Amino acid sequence: MSLGRLANCSRCDALFVRVARDICPKCFQEVEKEYELCSRFLRKRENRGSNIHQVSEATGVSVKQITKFIKEGRISVEGNPELGYPCESCGFLIRTGNICESCIRGLKHDITQDLAVEKRLKEQEKAQEMVAAYRRKQVKDE
Repeated sequence: MSLGRLANCSRCDALFVRVARDICPKCFQEVEKEYELCSRFLRKRENRGSNIHQVSEATGVSVKQITKFIKEGRISVEGNPELGYPCESCGFLIRTGNICESCIRGLKHDITQDLAVEKRLKEQEKAQEMVAAYRRKQVKDE
């Protein structure tokens, strides 16, 4: 059995012996209490239409932590039709992944444009090399 190693808690920066988590036992207990608050709030029928900001405001749990709960699968978006978390690019509320469809399309477009520019630059460079080679040949032939 291996012993843990010393690490700083990613939440409070306290020094602790890291065994399995990147947060100290005290912060882990706080996270569990936050999860319980969110879970209890969302179990009530009248709160099932709440979005992530309403859940955060009602429970005092940060949007970032609620997002973590959703991504970890601890809070399900299935029974909560308005519950989602912010896209990492634009902030639009999404239910899966890290970025929204609009940002994905934008990234794909940008990548396609970059590849096209890169291809044209390579073609232009190749054409310039061919012209230079032709000129060198002409100079040799003279």
